[in-house]
Amino acid sequence: MKVGMAGMMVGWGLVAGAWLAFADAGGTGFAAGRPVPVQIPYEDPPKPEFPDVEPATPAPDVLSEEELKRAEALLPLLEGRQELYVIGEFVHLGKPVVPVLVKALTMPGSRLRYNAIEAMSIINDPRAVSPLLETAAAVENMTRVRAHALRVAVRMAPLDALATLRALVKDQHDTMRRTVAFEARHVRHPDAVSLLIRLLGDEERYVAVAALESFRHLTRWAGPPHDWQGSTHEQRLEWGEEWKTWWEETLKKREAAPDAPPPAPSPMSWRPGSATPHAGTTSRRFW
Repeated sequence: MKVGMAGMMVGWGLVAGAWLAFADAGGTGFAAGRPVPVQIPYEDPPKPEFPDVEPATPAPDVLSEEELKRAEALLPLLEGRQELYVIGEFVHLGKPVVPVLVKALTMPGSRLRYNAIEAMSIINDPRAVSPLLETAAAVENMTRVRAHALRVAVRMAPLDALATLRALVKDQHDTMRRTVAFEARHVRHPDAVSLLIRLLGDEERYVAVAALESFRHLTRWAGPPHDWQGSTHEQRLEWGEEWKTWWEETLKKREAAPDAPPPAPSPMSWRPGSATPHAGTTSRRFW
């Protein structure tokens, strides 16, 4: 059996060698194909042609009497089918039109006032901060309008809005308290942290959770592991005292003057691969 298999292998080898020899000699057998590299001609695609567009007219520095009358005539249209177009018109007029938009804050129609606030947020003129804060503090306005006015004012001038945030901590509408809890994270001031601690014990759980997230955003302190999502009002009041104690101790450490200046770091105190050259030589600050 072994002799038969060996003979079969030798026979197949002879047949293969004869077939290759026949193909190289120019026979009519099946010759092996050889790949030939071919360069396909390539042409760059044509460059797109864009028509010349006239630049937009820049916003005026001062509005004329005709432009002021036109802007005041557009105020009622802030509520309707053309409201987006009218907002664009006010944005195009720029900062000089802010005093006209302020008039819309006292006009009837909550959607009209909301769109006026939206136009002010796009224009981003600090002169609108004070009227926006007054709108946020006015309890006769709709909560949606008040919350939007507070949001825009905080983004424009965080420190100027701190007094209004402090006054709205005990607002009767939980939506406003939640807006205060969320927007306080943009105010980098110790008083903002204090009012967030007050909101940690709010009656509404979602207000307390928003205050918790803003508190961690400002201080980077995680605190003890408590179940805030499933907590009761009494538990939130108790846990808020823990955060209050920690914050008071932190303020004392920040306000206390050091007894002696820290020693100068040694040139060899840093090794390649460490996070900072002299980590731990300066006190940690929140802002």
